[in-house]
Formats: sequence, C-alpha cells, structure tokens
Amino acid sequence: MKMILGFFPVIVIISLAPFVYASDPSPLQDFCVAVGDSAAAVFVNGKICKNPNMVVAEDFFFPGLNKPGNTSNAVGSRVTAVNVNQIPGLNTLGISAVRIDYAPQGINPPHTHPRATEILVVVEGTLYVGFVTSNPANKLFAKYLYPGDVFVFPEGLIHFQYNVGKTNAYAFAGLSSQNPGVITIANSVFGSDPSINPDVLTKAFQVEKDVIDRLQAQF
Repeated sequence: MKMILGFFPVIVIISLAPFVYASDPSPLQDFCVAVGDSAAAVFVNGKICKNPNMVVAEDFFFPGLNKPGNTSNAVGSRVTAVNVNQIPGLNTLGISAVRIDYAPQGINPPHTHPRATEILVVVEGTLYVGFVTSNPANKLFAKYLYPGDVFVFPEGLIHFQYNVGKTNAYAFAGLSSQNPGVITIANSVFGSDPSINPDVLTKAFQVEKDVIDRLQAQF
C-alpha cells in the first residue's frame, strides 16, 4: 500500500506533463512594469516589478512604428523591436512586436528566436519567406507573400525574409515573448567574440580554410 501511495505523485506528474508548455512567466497581478536593469538590485528570470503606485501610462507606450527604419546597411533591412526593453509594461505579458523594413533585394538574414514563435503580416511589397525544420529532416517551408498575407515561424526554428520586389517593403510581426531574443546565424558563427577556431568551421562546412577566413573577416 505504501509503495502505491509513493508512486501516486509520480503518476500525477507524468499525467500532467502534456499540459505543461514553455512560456514567459505568467502575471500574478494586473501588471508588472519592468524596472530598468541599471536600477535593479537583483537579477531574476525577466525583470523585477516597478512599484504599482509609480506606474504611468508611458510605461505601456511606444511611438513611431509608422516610421520606416534605415535600411542602408549590408543586408538592406532594419528591424525595429518593441519588446520589454522599449515598453516596460510588457514584463510578464509574454508578447512583443517588431516592424521590419526591407530595401529592394533586402533580406532579414536566417536567424532564430530562442524564446518565441513569430507571426508576420506583410503591409507593403513582396517577400519570399521561409523556415527550416530541425534535424534530421531540415525541410524548408517557404512562400511568396503579398500585402495582407500572414506567415508563422515556429519557435526556435531558423527563418528568413527576402524582398524580391523592386520597391521598398515592410511588415509587422508579433512574437510570443516579452523578450524573444535573436540569433542571426552568420553573425553568431562567423562573428563570435572570440572567433571560433577556423579548423572547427572548416570541418563543419567542408570548405577550405581561406573561405572561412574571408567569412570571418566580413563579420
């Protein structure tokens, strides 16, 4: 009988496992407006809460997503993020947004969001977008998107957007985290600090060392 009772908590935990999902911390009050890191005396998974009596409307506000981002850079795109670092009131709410601007043939290079699924809606232009599934399938799901079209990039998977048109394009996206994070593949692999040993990358990409040297030099 004691053995059966001992296993009961384990059985309960196993039975509940399918209903447990990874997500940002859930709020236990109306809001938890973030205190700026420079003012924080402790570190937590997220940000500590501002005194509710000190909260103001501006803690939930961000202006300017109507303004195009500057795409004069090597990849021809600009991401304007609106996460907990821009709107402190997003803390614990599990959501954020971005505006992405693309010059003609501009690309938002292959990247991942380690903590968020992304849903993208095209406002202007024509984008070629896609994501790749995890090993071993590495299957590409890709589409051409036009104004009003929506596409979803699952959490953690490598994805991209490319402006195939001859005019500027832009899109808005929502992400299921207050702080989704971003890992741009090329920057991380070839631009790490300190640099990854070229022998590692030569073996991984099956190319000559001078190719790796050129790539690392660019980043």
